[in-house]
Amino acid sequence: MRLVPLAPLALVVSALVAPIAADAAPELSVTGTGTATATPDMATLRLGVGHEADTAAEAMALVSDDLGRVMAELQAAGIEARDIQTSGLNLSPVWGDRADGKRPRITGYSAANGVTVRVRELDGLGPLLDTVIGTGANTLDGLSFGLQEPGPVLDEARRAAVAEARRKAELFASASGQSLGSLVSIVEQGASQPMPMRMKMSFESMADSMPMAEGELALDATVTMVFELGDAAE
Repeated sequence: MRLVPLAPLALVVSALVAPIAADAAPELSVTGTGTATATPDMATLRLGVGHEADTAAEAMALVSDDLGRVMAELQAAGIEARDIQTSGLNLSPVWGDRADGKRPRITGYSAANGVTVRVRELDGLGPLLDTVIGTGANTLDGLSFGLQEPGPVLDEARRAAVAEARRKAELFASASGQSLGSLVSIVEQGASQPMPMRMKMSFESMADSMPMAEGELALDATVTMVFELGDAAE
């Protein structure tokens, strides 16, 4: 069997690859961000119930009774079971200072629980809050507006992001004396959901009626696009 020297073969391969690498077109990478706005059609709120009592059992019973009434009112208002979720059960001792300067002692217990509610009919949000105020809820731990179907709005933001990236690519290519070639790749860097508006307050500090103005939500999308660059057209 005759052995073939490898060195000449390697030279042949190198000779074939080098022109390909030399002829590779330069590339331009650009990033574009697009924004789309929409009127919210859903609200998410977190209601809280809290009580203090001499014993842990009494505090828990008070919270349980009030939260049960709140949930009954929510269901009576047409809120579906899938849109109601309890969370945040908490029980802790209440410590009181002693006049003689000795160690603080337990003077009672504080219990709390919360319920997160999705409201899909925003026209009923204000009246709903008015209702639950009188049935046991005493804190509003969070309120946010959102979209039940954010997909179409996000797609609008994505289209705007692609248009912005292409606009920048055409600008950069023209300014550098090049022509914009074919698209090599496109990658979505992220699409943001609207940031919820957070607030926590006691219902005692609210007016008798809670007016609601949901405004608009802005959703963002960002893409990175890579284009080939060619010589400027004559």
